Amino acid sequence: MTDVRISPLGLDGILGVPRPPRGIVLFAHGSGSGRFSPRNNHVAAALRGAGLASLLFDLLTEDEAADRRNVFDIELLAERLGLATAWAGRQEDTKSLPIGYFGASTDAAAALVAAARLPEEVRAIVSRGGRPDMAGPVLGEVPAPTLLIVGGHDVCVLELNEQAFAELTCEKSLEIVPGATHLFEEPGTLDQVIDLARRWFTRHLTRRPQES
Repeated sequence: MTDVRISPLGLDGILGVPRPPRGIVLFAHGSGSGRFSPRNNHVAAALRGAGLASLLFDLLTEDEAADRRNVFDIELLAERLGLATAWAGRQEDTKSLPIGYFGASTDAAAALVAAARLPEEVRAIVSRGGRPDMAGPVLGEVPAPTLLIVGGHDVCVLELNEQAFAELTCEKSLEIVPGATHLFEEPGTLDQVIDLARRWFTRHLTRRPQES
């Protein structure tokens, strides 16, 4: 694991690259959480075990995070994901890797918006307890295969995910984890999220043929 600084804004991140990597997953944490999110670090560790590099980073600077309005600014957060995607494309260890996004809560919408703007770069998306509905009309423009994971007891968010799912035109799947609430704190529920995410990413993140 390596502490990194994502230019040009100097966003702090943690990069983990297994050997050999078959892809990289960028994490969008949601609701003001950041690179130290225990749940997303747990997911990232499991993905690295499956050969996928991980980039956990703060989408907002410390000053920006102090203004709660920025936490829900989907356009701003999507822009930051785009910056991190470009940064990963410039690093020696990750520049050749296909990219996936793992988004939680409100940042799942930011992941979808960023993916719609980067159709050639983003190859897969996973949303954990996310608010994809907040991506609005952009949903129909997302080309990347998208997996929505929702807790069975997270009733309001499940309804919103079902509505967003109907708007997606890409390859898609909606998975409900029985007995789980919004944060997947119940025993075994986060492990189910990990299994679903790992399967989705390993299916869709495969290396592009190397140019001769």
